[in-house]
Amino acid sequence: MKKLILFLTAILVSFFHQSPAGAEQAEDVQLRSGAAILMDAKSGTVLFEKRGHEIMYPASLTKIATAIYAIENGDLSDIVTVSRNAVQTDGTRVYLVEGEQVTLEKLIQGMLINSGNDAAVAIAEHLHGSVEDFSRNLTEYLHEKSLVSHTNFTNPHGLFDENHYSTAADLAKITSYAINNPVFKSIFGTKEMAWKGQSWDTTLVTHHLMIKGEYPFEGVTGGKTGFINESKQTLATTAENKNIQLTVIILQADYKRDAYQDTISLFEYGFKNFKSATLPASSEYSFGNQKYKTSAATAITEPLEGMVKRVDKKGLLAIENQNGEVLQTIQLEQVKKANKKPDQPIKAKSETVNMNALYGIVIIIAGGALLSLRYRTPKRMKKRRRV
Repeated sequence: MKKLILFLTAILVSFFHQSPAGAEQAEDVQLRSGAAILMDAKSGTVLFEKRGHEIMYPASLTKIATAIYAIENGDLSDIVTVSRNAVQTDGTRVYLVEGEQVTLEKLIQGMLINSGNDAAVAIAEHLHGSVEDFSRNLTEYLHEKSLVSHTNFTNPHGLFDENHYSTAADLAKITSYAINNPVFKSIFGTKEMAWKGQSWDTTLVTHHLMIKGEYPFEGVTGGKTGFINESKQTLATTAENKNIQLTVIILQADYKRDAYQDTISLFEYGFKNFKSATLPASSEYSFGNQKYKTSAATAITEPLEGMVKRVDKKGLLAIENQNGEVLQTIQLEQVKKANKKPDQPIKAKSETVNMNALYGIVIIIAGGALLSLRYRTPKRMKKRRRV
């Protein structure tokens, strides 16, 4: 009988501790690629990573950084004159001609959609005069915006240089930042575009197979491919649904199919388990008697099931899933307690004034009573003498 009770108890405990229906655990995600990361594009929360902070070669994912930098620091209507240096760039091109004049916007389109290395160099030289100066400014820009920690770019296109490197985490932050720019998002998600150049009249078609529909996935909003021998296959993809906007970066995949299948697996995991939310400015949380608040409206990532928010004694707010795993931390501001000491002397002074007024009233009443007695007493005496 005792064994039966223990057996039934074990079954009940197991039942009440199992994951919600449809929820997938991070350990269930199996990837073939060398490195990968899944990020909430709004909050920057890392939802899954595999070697996400190891330095690797990004190949043409570099062009994502070049594009958002050019959009934010250049004039899209500028006319760019293509140099011989740009025309002679190796790798994939849009076949620019020396002296050809092209708008900055069209060069960005040719660089992102068709991965044109010649367009990337033309952009760099237009903005900063040389590839070297552009690369230095691009790297500084990324660090100033706190988008990277372990990234250094020596060119605008991603052709191999041992000093040109990044990480999956840094590339995810760059892509997540960029996808929230409407101009970038429009180009990043373009499937095809008519191209009329001085030497090349064609239709540019994206190299990204999920955008093309060869690896169909609902909600894909953009992507960029990359390959050099030293980096293997690299892939950046963004997707969204009504709950969340996600970014996936894949590095060091041996085959294209591995990169795409890993990307789909990560998106499925992200959409099944998470949603985006916003903590309003001045939202208050307590640790004991101390209160803390958000300094501004803050984007957060919440699990679809079983969210817990905890604040420690230092005001660090942790967003946890049902297993106690921390998804995100946010440093809150301490709410200062009202200082009542300066009010005490004022209160004492007020009480003193009130007491003095009371004393004055009592004295006036007493004085009035004495005067009344003084005038009434002689009359009584006179009456007695007459008797």
